[in-house]
Order: sequence, then structure tokens, then C-alpha cells
Amino acid sequence: MSTATTTGGPDPSEEPGEFAEQVAGWLAETTDPAPAGDVIGGADDAVSRRVRAMRAEVAEARQLAPLLADEAPLALDTPRVRRRRKQGRQAAALHTLGQDPAVRAWQAARWRLVLTVTGGVALVLALAWSTAGVQRFAAEGASAWSPGWVFAWLVEPFMSLALLTVVAARAFMATRGRPLDDRRLVRVERLFLGLTLGMNAWPHLPGIAGTFTVSGLVLHILGPIVAVAVVTALPIVWNAFAQLDHHTTPGGAETGVTPATYRGNAPVPAPSLPAAPPALLARARDLITTGTLPAAPSARALQKTLHCGMDDARAVRDVLKEHA
Repeated sequence: MSTATTTGGPDPSEEPGEFAEQVAGWLAETTDPAPAGDVIGGADDAVSRRVRAMRAEVAEARQLAPLLADEAPLALDTPRVRRRRKQGRQAAALHTLGQDPAVRAWQAARWRLVLTVTGGVALVLALAWSTAGVQRFAAEGASAWSPGWVFAWLVEPFMSLALLTVVAARAFMATRGRPLDDRRLVRVERLFLGLTLGMNAWPHLPGIAGTFTVSGLVLHILGPIVAVAVVTALPIVWNAFAQLDHHTTPGGAETGVTPATYRGNAPVPAPSLPAAPPALLARARDLITTGTLPAAPSARALQKTLHCGMDDARAVRDVLKEHA
């Protein structure tokens, strides 16, 4: 008895076409598909680096195009714009505050103090500069540290203290609108300044000095000249500050603040003369009564006598004419 052996070969009873289809199906099931890159003549192998870069750039541009068309970022202020806007608002607020009568009065008081301190320092330095010249004149060749040489250093200081007393008195009264124009005080000032100038200049005049030089003379009279200039200018400056009108009411109420706006077609008001200050008007009437001023003084005479501005002098003149 024989046993039939089964092999993997083709069944003789099957047709050749059916056998070929079975082999093709078996190969498709048992074989993995090749990757796309392994295909003969693949697309990536034929593309250059420049083409790949251009494809990436085009893809990026297609993504950026709708974003760049959106104007939302343009509506936002940059840090620089916000900083400039803040500075502009601060400048407008400071301008508005600068029109406040109280602030203007504070500014005037501060500047008056600055000018007074500056002028006072210049006066003290000028008098100190002339001290050496006065000491040389007063010592008259005395030996160093002798009584005459030591006391000669005190001549200029006590004259300076007397001069500063007169200057301070005139300064205080000028700030109250009552300038001291008494001729005796003016003569006292001129006397002290003349003595200081003469004692500094005398040893260096032609015929007195052993060797005369213009530079030596100017150098020694510089201090007295500066002192004369400061003493003459300070009362005028103080009186001008005293005549400032900041438009504040006696009760402390303030007028409206000028708004920080601009009008292109706003009419420009014509300038008007200020009202006559009561202090200057009273002073002018006193001088007319004493005969220092004529009954109908001119604006120039009032300005020179009262040490005020020309506008105030004209205002006082007009009031005096009306009540004449």
C-alpha cells in the first residue's frame, strides 16, 4: 500500500492561468512595498537645493500674506509714541500752571531772591576787592603789623557796613512800593562810594605813582566801580518787582487760568496801559506837595524820580492830569 506525498508544486489539475494569479497574490502579501524614496528616478533626487529653498519661500509667503494685510498692529502706539504723548501732556499742564497768578507771583519772588543774592555777593566781593587798595592808602607806608598798618585794614570794612546799611534800607522800602529817594541818603551813598574809589585810585594816578600804568589804575578802581553799579541797579530792580501786578484778589481768590488752546482766527486785543499803582501815585503826590516835582510832571520826570517803568509813569501822569 502506497502513501501519496503532498508537495508545494502546482496541482496538475489546475490551469496555468490560475496558477500564475495565485503566485502574484502570494508575492503581494509577503513582500513590503518599497519606500517612495527608493523608487527609481525619485522626485527628490531630481530637485536641486535652490528649488527646495524657493518652495519654502513661496510657502512662507502664502502664510504671511493674510497676516500682513491685517492693520491691527498699526493701530497700537509704540513706546516712543506713548512717551512723546506723555511729554506733551506734561508740557501743556506746565504751561497752564504757568498762567496761574499764584505761580507767577512765586516765580517773581524766587527771581527777586536770586537777583538780590547775586547782586549782594557781587557787592561784597567788590568791596572786599577794594579793601587792599584802601589799606595801602590808609597805612601810608607803615611797617607790617604795626598799629597803623593793622588799623588800616578796618577802614574799608566799616565804610562798607555803613554803605550796606543804606542799601538794605532802600531795598526794603523799594519792595514795599515806597522807594527812599531822599537826597541825603543818596549823598551818603555817593560819599562812601566816592571815598572808596578815591582811596583806591589815588596811589596809582599819574604823578603820584612811581610808574604809572593804565592797567594798574583800572585794576584798583574795578572794585569800587562794580560796587557803584550794584548799588545803583539793585533799588531799580527791587522797585520793578514791587510794581508787578499778578491779578490776584485781596481775599486770595484767583482769576481764571488761561487755557492751553489755540485759535487760529482769534482777534488780538489792543494793548492797554496798566492802572496807576497806588504806591507810586501816593509817592508822586507827596513829591508834588514838597515841591520836588512840578504840579503837572511829565512821564519822563516821574520815571526818573520814582524809579519805575515808563508805562507806570504814564499811568501816574494821566491820573494826576485827571485830578488836577
